[in-house]
Amino acid sequence: MAVAELAPVAGPSKPHNAVKKPKKDQKPKLRTSKLKKLTEKQKIDQLEKEALNYVPPGDLRTFADLPLSEPTKRGLKKAFFVNMTDIQRDSIPHSLKGKDVLGAARTGSGKTLAFLVPVLEILYRQKWGQQDGLGALIVSPTRELAVQIFEVLRSIGGYHTFSAGLVIGGKNLKDESERLSKMNILVATPGRLLQHMDQTVGFDAGNLQMLVLDEADRILDMGFKRTLTALLEHLPKSRQTLLFSATQTDSVSDLARLSLKDPVKIGVVAVDSTSAATTTMPQNLEQHYLVVDLDRKLDVLWSFIKTHLQTKVIVFLSSCKQVRFVFETFCKMHPGIPLLHLHGKQKQSARLTMYQRFISMKHAVLFATDIAARGLDFPSIDWVVQLDAPEDAETYIHRVGRTARYESKGKALLFLTPSEEEGMKAALAKKGIKVSKIKNKASKTQNIQNQLQKLAFQDPEIKYLGQRAFVSYLRSIYLHKDKSIFKLEGLPVDRFAESLGLPGTPKIKFLSKAAVKQKKNASRAVEDAQADVLKEAQDDQSGPEDEQDFDTSSDEDEGGDGEKSAAADATSRQNGAVRTKYDRMFERKNQNVLSAHYSKLIEHDPTTVGNDEDDDFIVLKRADHDLDDPSDPAAIAAAAAVDAANLSKRKQRLGKAKKAIITGGLPTKLIFDDEGNPHQIYEMADPDAWYRDKGGLEGAKEEGKLFAQEEGQKLRQADVIDKAEAREKKREKKRKRKEREKAALTGDHAPAEVAFVEPPSEDDGYVSPEFDLSSEDEDDDVAPPSKRPKFITTSPGVTKPSKRPKNDWSTTGLEDEEEMALRLLGRA
Repeated sequence: MAVAELAPVAGPSKPHNAVKKPKKDQKPKLRTSKLKKLTEKQKIDQLEKEALNYVPPGDLRTFADLPLSEPTKRGLKKAFFVNMTDIQRDSIPHSLKGKDVLGAARTGSGKTLAFLVPVLEILYRQKWGQQDGLGALIVSPTRELAVQIFEVLRSIGGYHTFSAGLVIGGKNLKDESERLSKMNILVATPGRLLQHMDQTVGFDAGNLQMLVLDEADRILDMGFKRTLTALLEHLPKSRQTLLFSATQTDSVSDLARLSLKDPVKIGVVAVDSTSAATTTMPQNLEQHYLVVDLDRKLDVLWSFIKTHLQTKVIVFLSSCKQVRFVFETFCKMHPGIPLLHLHGKQKQSARLTMYQRFISMKHAVLFATDIAARGLDFPSIDWVVQLDAPEDAETYIHRVGRTARYESKGKALLFLTPSEEEGMKAALAKKGIKVSKIKNKASKTQNIQNQLQKLAFQDPEIKYLGQRAFVSYLRSIYLHKDKSIFKLEGLPVDRFAESLGLPGTPKIKFLSKAAVKQKKNASRAVEDAQADVLKEAQDDQSGPEDEQDFDTSSDEDEGGDGEKSAAADATSRQNGAVRTKYDRMFERKNQNVLSAHYSKLIEHDPTTVGNDEDDDFIVLKRADHDLDDPSDPAAIAAAAAVDAANLSKRKQRLGKAKKAIITGGLPTKLIFDDEGNPHQIYEMADPDAWYRDKGGLEGAKEEGKLFAQEEGQKLRQADVIDKAEAREKKREKKRKRKEREKAALTGDHAPAEVAFVEPPSEDDGYVSPEFDLSSEDEDDDVAPPSKRPKFITTSPGVTKPSKRPKNDWSTTGLEDEEEMALRLLGRA
C-alpha cells in the first residue's frame, strides 16, 4: 500500500489577461476534471447504496459477487483469493452495512479476510485520506499474528491509497512514534498500542471509524483485560467494531457487551449450562492421543521424528526452557531433518526470522510454546504434536488448529501421562471433542537417555538447560489450576531427571513446600480422626446429663449472638471496662469449653492465678526474686553479675564510668603555672571580677572584638598554609609529569631514585627567606627558594650526578651532590 502525494508543478508566469484559445478538437480541461470527479463520486455513492441494500443470495461463493470496489477486487484477484469461506460469506455483507459483528469460527477458516475486506471498503467509501488520520485499528494478541495480518493487508490493499502501519513490541519506539500520525490503518499488539496512546505526542484516535479485535479470547487469556479496557476509553464510541474469536468464553461475552452495540452474531451458538458444549473442529483433522510415562516422552518424540523425516511438524511444549533444551539436544544428535524453535524469550527479529524460515521450508520440525498456537497460518503442516498436555480444551483447539486449515488435511497427536488421561478426556468431551487412543510400538522406540547423559557430561550448558527444563516443567504442573488433570504427587520425578540426562535430581523449593503441606494435611487428618474417636468414647461414657452440661446453648441462644454481644458491649461501656475481640470470641455459643481457663487467664488477682497446677500451662507468671534483704551486697552483686553477662562490652564500660562518677564524683586534674601554683584543668574565672577588671560593658565588647580578630588571624594563617601546600603538591605533580615525558622522549625508562632530605630548621642556623605567596605564578617552572623541593635525584647504578632536566628548579649550577645537600642544610 502506498500514499499518493501530489505536488504542483511550477511554470512560466503569464499576464492575468492572457487567454489561450483551445484547439478545435480539444475540450476544456477544467470541465473534463469536473466530470471525472463527479463520476468518481457517483461510483462511490452507488457502491454504498448497493452495500446497504445488498441481500446475499443463497449460492454466494466468490468475492466477485459482493458489492466491492475495483481496487479491492483487483487486490483479491492478485493475491489469488477467489472463493469465500463460511465465516467470510456470513460476516462480510453485515460488515459492509456498518453493523457490529461478533464472529466465532474454527481456526484456519479465513477470519483475517473477513475483517480486512470491510476495513478497506468502509474507508474507501468514506474517501479516507492521509490528512484524516487513523481510520481503522486492528488489535492482535501476538506479534507473529500481527505481522501475518499486516502481510495479508499489504497483499490485498496494494491498489488503494491508504497508508498502513505495524506497531508491535521489540522495535524502536521513537521510529514508530514519528510515523504514527500518518497512518490510516494500524495493526498493533495491545501493550505497545496503549504505550503509544499514553506517550506519543500527536497520536490521535478520536476520528476512528473501525475497531477490529482478532483472537479476542487469546487477548484476554494473556492478561490484557485491563489494557483493553484502557484502550476502549481512548477510542470514540461512535465506531464500528468487529470481534472475532475461535472460542466463545464468558470473558469474550463480557468484552462484547462492553464494546459492541447490537452485534450480528456469526457462528455463535447459545449453549445451555447443563449440556455439553460443542466445538466445530476441522473435518479433515485426525486426532489421536498416546499414553506415555513422563520419563519416556523424549524417547517417543525422538523416535517419532526419525520415522517422519519427510513431513512438516510442530511440537508444542509448556515452557520456553523446555523448548530450548529439546532443540539444543536434538540438534546435537542430528535427526536428519531441519529443526527450529520459537518461544517468547527470543528477540523480535529472531522470532520473525524463525517464522519466515519455517513457512518457507518443505520439511522441518518446529519446537514451540503456545505463542505459536493462536492465529498463525503455517502452510502445509502435516502433524501437530503436543508433547505436554494443554492447560485446557481451548488451548487444545488452538494448537491443533495449526493443521488442517482451509481444505487441507492434517493430523494431531497428544502425549498424556497415565495421571492425565482421564481428566483430559473428560475436559475434551465437554467441548464435544473426540480423540482416539493409539499405542506406541516398543520395537520402534529408541532409548536416548545415554546420549543425553553424554551430552550433559561433555557440555555444562546442556546440563544447565536440562536442570532449567526439569524445574520449569514441574512448576507448570504445580501452577495449573485444574488439579483433576495435573497432579504433582505421584510423578516419577527422579526417573524424569534421569531421562533428561541429569546426574541427579535438582532440589526444588515448591516441591518441598508441597511435600510439607501434604505431610501437615496428613498429620492433621490423623489428629482429627483421633479426636473423633476420643469424643465418641467420652460420649459413650457420659450420660444425657453430661451432654446437657456440655451443650449449654438454648433456643434463646439461637436467636442471635449479635444481640447478646451488643448488650454485653453496652454493659461494659457503662462499667468503664474495655472489651476486646477475645471477649467477644469467648462469649459465642459452644465456646464455653475454654471459659474456665479463660477466666483464670484474664484474672488480675495474684492470689487466684496459678493455684491449679494442672491448668497453668498458658498462664503468665511474674518471676519472683527471693531476696531476704534487698540491701544485701552479696545479692546485689549476684544480680548485677547476671545483668552484666547479658550486656555488650561498650555498655559495660559506660556502666563502670557512670558508677565511678556516682561514687567518687567528677575526675579532677591539677596543672601548675610558671610560679608553681596548682590550678584545676577546667578552672573557671569569677565573672564579676573579670567584668570589673575589663571596665564594664565597653571593655567586654572590646575584649570580644580582640578575640574575634585573633581567631580570624589564625584562620587566615591556616588558609595561607593550606594554599601553600596545595601549590607545592601541584608543582610536584607537574615536575613528575615532565620527568616522565622527558624519559619517554629519551628512551630512558629506568625509575629515578629519590633521596629524601630532612628540611632545614632554625635550630641548625638556617632562616628561610620571606616571600609573598599571593604574587606567585602557579604555572612558573621556577619556584621561590623556600618552596623548592627538598630532595635530590640520581640515576640508578650511576655514581656521578645525572644531567639535570631543562626545567629543574635547582639553578645553583653545583656539580657535586654532597655540596648541594650541605648548602640546602645551611652547613656549606
